[in-house]
Amino acid sequence: MLPHLVYFLLLGAFLFCVGLMLVLTKRNAVIMLIGIEFMFNAANINLVAFSQYEPTRLQGQVFSLFVIVVAAAETVVALAILIQVYKHFKTINLSVINEIHKR
Repeated sequence: MLPHLVYFLLLGAFLFCVGLMLVLTKRNAVIMLIGIEFMFNAANINLVAFSQYEPTRLQGQVFSLFVIVVAAAETVVALAILIQVYKHFKTINLSVINEIHKR
């Protein structure tokens, strides 16, 4: 027996809210990337949860795979950029970088 859809939607909403909170409140670039990944995973949970109620179609799983591929590519590019920013500014704190860049 499948669990109710509401539980999956609540879990997805919780993960999305945690990710959004991390992106909006933290100034560390790595923590912000983790928040974005939380939001991607919340979308994946919702996609797979909705597709479980139509077992003959696999659109939710296919879209979820696309989201995972995009998230992996985004992480690789973002970490490469962060490495270059760290080499130049010697910090990844976005507030400090903003202050240094304004000078």
